[in-house]
Amino acid sequence: MNKLALSDEILLQIDKPARYIGNEVNMIRKNLSEVDVRFCMCFPDVYEIGMSHLGIQILYDMFNKMDGVYCERVYSPWHDLDKIMRDKKIPLFALETQSPVKDFDFLGITIQYEMCYTNILQILDLSNIPLIAQDRTMEDPIVIGGGPCTYNPEPIADFFDIFYIGEGETVYKDLIECYRKNRDNGGSRTDFLRSAAKIPGLYVPMFYKPSYNTDGTLASFEPIYDDIPKNITKEIVMDVSNTFYPEKPLVPFIRATQDRVVLEIQRGCIRGCRFCQAGMIYRPVRERNVDYLKSMAKKMLKSTGHEEISLSSLSSSDYSKLDELLMFLIEEKGNGVNVSLPSLRVDAFSLDVMSKVQDIRKSSLTFAPEAGSQRLRNVINKGLTEESILNGCSLAFKGGWNKVKLYFMLGLPTETREDMEGIALLSEKIAECYYEIPKDKRNGKVSITASSSFFIPKPFTPFQWAAMCTKTEFLNRAKVVNGKFKEMLNKKSMKYNWHEADVSVIEGLLARGDRKVAKVVLNAYQNGCIYDAWGDSFDYGKWLKAIDDAGINLDFYTTRERDLDELFPWDFINVGVTKSFLKKEWQKAHNEEVTPNCRIKCQGCGAAVFGGGVCFENKN
Repeated sequence: MNKLALSDEILLQIDKPARYIGNEVNMIRKNLSEVDVRFCMCFPDVYEIGMSHLGIQILYDMFNKMDGVYCERVYSPWHDLDKIMRDKKIPLFALETQSPVKDFDFLGITIQYEMCYTNILQILDLSNIPLIAQDRTMEDPIVIGGGPCTYNPEPIADFFDIFYIGEGETVYKDLIECYRKNRDNGGSRTDFLRSAAKIPGLYVPMFYKPSYNTDGTLASFEPIYDDIPKNITKEIVMDVSNTFYPEKPLVPFIRATQDRVVLEIQRGCIRGCRFCQAGMIYRPVRERNVDYLKSMAKKMLKSTGHEEISLSSLSSSDYSKLDELLMFLIEEKGNGVNVSLPSLRVDAFSLDVMSKVQDIRKSSLTFAPEAGSQRLRNVINKGLTEESILNGCSLAFKGGWNKVKLYFMLGLPTETREDMEGIALLSEKIAECYYEIPKDKRNGKVSITASSSFFIPKPFTPFQWAAMCTKTEFLNRAKVVNGKFKEMLNKKSMKYNWHEADVSVIEGLLARGDRKVAKVVLNAYQNGCIYDAWGDSFDYGKWLKAIDDAGINLDFYTTRERDLDELFPWDFINVGVTKSFLKKEWQKAHNEEVTPNCRIKCQGCGAAVFGGGVCFENKN
């Protein structure tokens, strides 16, 4: 192992030095003399965020089970250490061995959020790796991107050698064997990348060329070689009870965002919300076996010393064995284990369970109506009626809860002033539910906190054709809602806040951008932008300058409604869900027509192709 990359003197100058020293509980150590491939796994955000990410934990465990492979980790240095490393010319290093990232064979970067794009360039820059992929040589690691943002990789295509499209458990072994073979045969970097481009699920941007129409829209997107696939199909694990999952997850020395054992109970979602990218790209639904989950829960709690376990899923209430699993975990609570239950529908069963695992007086319940009116909830296919929302809140209040958080979106397609004001009206109705309870049976005062994010159209959703609001339009809509809240009788019991509109605009640009947008990202980084996901660090002015210097028309990427026949920068990726299905859902949204969820009726979205023509949910 190398000597610690940071001296005690430097560690004493920075906030939370434990972010950079490694040696956490369950950290894997290997003898470098017995390793022939080194993989550095990166989360381009601060340590506490990255250590909370389940995908990194899964891949870290998977890679380190491979013979001859050692996987280490790196996270974005916070502002204080970033400055010191630049001033003192200290190269970015991995936590396990403190080795420079540049010395690794692979640098794998998980990309969860568009506003982390400049942090990717920070990682490359501090590692002394050329920012542009085509400038790299055999002396540089192969830079791979994975995660949900790779479903439109084009705005960052210039910076990556390879994108892994889909779930990471399937073809990484093939990629590493391809690397070994190329190395043993004395092949070049280009030779390796050309071989890698033929592995399913892998996209090598330098081998594809976009061309454009005179109006700026994409005219074609083609591989430059005949033996490179024209389309990339996402990789997916169908049997999620027989794949990699860490029995001994890493435990940080400092408090992470998710400071608990995370148990992923299923992948995918049956709901079909038209704004939700995850609900489309992770189809079909695949459940983990309940006995497998029970076993993993015990092993992970024992190996980590954590006293809390969280169930991870896009919609936990839709897991078919939830009752059995929760009863098992409630029994474990007798051994000092707390249970966190995100993504639950609030019904009688869920409330009964939550009353057993949570301190009602301290905890709040979360609802995500997303829209204030039933009309707009039908447009977005939320699958929630006002009656079900009010009934759930009423049950919760009678059960002892008095704190409710409500999440909405502003700027949704077809939104009217009535829909906006409906956010305040629905919040008022929920407060009234509480005051219908006799005073002697209430648990103090009610607290309703309503929050609005701003709608951002995402690829592979029915709303990928939608126009997005400008910053001014977003803020005006928030003012309408806020004004209505001030008129409410129960305004003292209610609080309203909203997301930053300028951040949403930039996220919208990056979400649906093409390869020309890479210049904007590079300009923004060179202007000093990093940690754009953090409000205190985001600088809208620097981003606007980056856009202007790149010659990009912001409105072209954000406020323009797309034509149904337009070729999108991400259309070369096959996620199973077909473009024709998404078009039908877009049209149904305008007709305010609800689509039943997958369990009620198969809608033929296309994802069944991964299950041999039948969705996993319908096999039993």
